[in-house]
Amino acid sequence: MKPCHAAAPLALLASLFVCAGHAQNPDPTDIRACAGIESDSQRLACYDKATGRVNLPTARKRTDQPDTSNVFGHDKGATSATVEANNEVSKPLSLLDSRWELSPESKLGTFNIRGYKPVYVMPAFATSNQNDAPHSPNPANTVTTPQQLDNVEAAFQLSLKTKVWQGVFGNAGDLWVGYTQDSYWQLYNSQASRPFRETDYEPDAILMFNTNYQVFGWQGRLLGIGIDHQSNGQSDPLSRSWNRLIADVGFERGDWTIMFRPWWRIPESRANDNNPDISNYMGRGDMQIIREWKGQEFGLMLRDSLWGGNENHGAAKFTWSFPLIGNLRGYTEVFKGYGESLIDYNHNATYVGLGISLLDWY
Repeated sequence: MKPCHAAAPLALLASLFVCAGHAQNPDPTDIRACAGIESDSQRLACYDKATGRVNLPTARKRTDQPDTSNVFGHDKGATSATVEANNEVSKPLSLLDSRWELSPESKLGTFNIRGYKPVYVMPAFATSNQNDAPHSPNPANTVTTPQQLDNVEAAFQLSLKTKVWQGVFGNAGDLWVGYTQDSYWQLYNSQASRPFRETDYEPDAILMFNTNYQVFGWQGRLLGIGIDHQSNGQSDPLSRSWNRLIADVGFERGDWTIMFRPWWRIPESRANDNNPDISNYMGRGDMQIIREWKGQEFGLMLRDSLWGGNENHGAAKFTWSFPLIGNLRGYTEVFKGYGESLIDYNHNATYVGLGISLLDWY
């Protein structure tokens, strides 16, 4: 991959961290907001501040009560938990509010590690049409000798975010930075020495705003604008990358959440473009539908190039996570279409995966 592809977005992220270094962390004003923090120590400190416990002598930990902390994940009971204070039961935070700290009472300040996209491990990730000869309109990015690849591999995703600037415009707008990594591992391919077939790296920065309006019974909860870089870190002919400006529009109604994400690809010079036709396959926007029901979470992603004729392509992905033991959740995924990974941006296939999840959507 050529360094120039990532230079602008990564430089921007670095500058955002520097600028945000002087941001102040206001004390949380509502104990409900603490439940969304992924780090145990940070979450405990948040509860102590919210209850005024920081001014009390250190108390001995009780051993007769079960440990209900969520080490790393989206605990359905925790993120939507109600707490009794002043003899009143607080209304639970919504899914988007608990993940993006939208309302004033959910603000937790900066540099708390939060969940982003799903975090999962799938020991079994299978397809009947493995892409053993990736290609691109750019001749330098076309594989001429087919690779020796198994149709069954392992896959995992890591994804975290943190707020680096709270209240960019007074009381409005929070700046978040995130990082997502997808890896596809030919774990069972001993003949080829079990290589990682593909790893996609995706840092981004999002300026997120709280909204409150109604559209056909749906509540508009958030509006965001961000810059996103995605690349696979490989050299030619396997190098793939692109940069985008992405808008986020989120709606909620009951246990349903819908996110719309239109985007615009930042142009590159034709000679340096690993994948000049990527927008016609990976699309120009997607929609994520999430449904929470009895501790389970169902997700449906729909993506389209929003183009006509032979340049119209898309994809759909269905996910289902369900409780197993403690904080472990089962995770299944079915994908059909183009662009399951960056190297496969113009490859049409069906994929089925099964594994465990530590963190679900948002």
